[in-house]
Amino acid sequence: MRRLFSLLTALFVLGLPFIAESAEVKKWYDALSPQWGGHLRTRGYAGRPDDESVYDLVGARTYYDGSLEFRLKNKLFFEDWGILETHYEAFLNGGDTREKGRELERRFPDLFDGGFEAAGVRPVEDDRRLMDLTETLDQDDGHILYHRLDRLVFTMQPKWGTVRLGRQALTWGNGMLFNPMDLFNPFAPTDVDRDYKIGDDMAVAQFSLEELGEFQVLYVPRRNPASGDLEWDSSAAAGKFHFFHGSREFDLMVARNYENLVFGAGALGYLGSTAWRFSGAWTFLPEESEIDHYLSLVANLDYSWVWWERNWYGFLEFYYNGLGENDYNQALGDPDLMRALDRGEIFTLGRIYLAGHVNLEVHPLVNLFLTGILNFTDPSLVLQPRGTWSMTQDLDLMAGATLYIGGPGTEYGGFDLPGADFQIVPADNAYVWLTWYF
Repeated sequence: MRRLFSLLTALFVLGLPFIAESAEVKKWYDALSPQWGGHLRTRGYAGRPDDESVYDLVGARTYYDGSLEFRLKNKLFFEDWGILETHYEAFLNGGDTREKGRELERRFPDLFDGGFEAAGVRPVEDDRRLMDLTETLDQDDGHILYHRLDRLVFTMQPKWGTVRLGRQALTWGNGMLFNPMDLFNPFAPTDVDRDYKIGDDMAVAQFSLEELGEFQVLYVPRRNPASGDLEWDSSAAAGKFHFFHGSREFDLMVARNYENLVFGAGALGYLGSTAWRFSGAWTFLPEESEIDHYLSLVANLDYSWVWWERNWYGFLEFYYNGLGENDYNQALGDPDLMRALDRGEIFTLGRIYLAGHVNLEVHPLVNLFLTGILNFTDPSLVLQPRGTWSMTQDLDLMAGATLYIGGPGTEYGGFDLPGADFQIVPADNAYVWLTWYF
């Protein structure tokens, strides 16, 4: 797969000048109506780990981290029956957090495996995906340089629907921050960068059922990261029926994700000018699990309005995590919860959360945002203020912070890890991003 990735990257990036030199090949290539685009983004972070956190073992102080991200996008159109979409990306990540994480690994090899990365600059891995299209070019304790293909998907468009094969992104469910029906690479609720969902290798078919709605089926082949083998118990297969009744929309889903059987349902409608959404997933665990099943739910309302001659938008969202625990030490010992966290199926330890978001358009080119996530049981809180400025048509600036608030023994305030001389405490951070689109 490494050779395949290198070959594809060479053909995609380095082969373009040769296309231009051959008139016959250029004519064929132009007939595919190629579309190009992408962006170059630089990010800077400043984070302050808590003195009670694991970083105190190597000197907790303000850590500075950064990344440089390049994405190149291409679409080729095969008349009216097919589209080939490719996204190449390269990353340079590094800073104090990575350096201190590697030091923790060396000093405490029995406690830590894999090191630590700052929020937003964690390297992407393909250890579970069918195709390994990620390759590290250079790394040391302070930085990592790697490149990958995040999209490599061919879309066929027969009269009855569409078929998509390859690395792509798909989202199911109606959640804003939390989304229990989104089983395939969901965003974390604290993710600020939602321009592109990380692609997964899958086959997706969509059928139009005339006036009834549409039906989607998919298969996601995955590998066992420990053995590298393709396994059914690591893969996913699912189907979803989307239909309408008046102004309301409904979803029904059945899936096998890893060893779990999942049934899902969702709905969307309107109360005047307010939109409401609901999604739920009932997950049945394998026989060896400590519990038989659990329920996850999300419900939200969103609304836009004009106030003080400014455009506003906001939403409220309720989330219930049936696999969560109010005793976090017990949660860390729950193998089902730890597997779901490791696989990115859920992102919280607790059970009940209330989230809110508000957006103020100060100027058509300047927007302010505030997102909050409240663990209702603790209580503890995540606050994410940020602002964006469209400096030019192709240049955007964003600045913000992620702040964790809570008392001792709470999820976002920090809690003791049994048998260790430190706490699990998320670190506050501030960031600045500059993005050039082309």
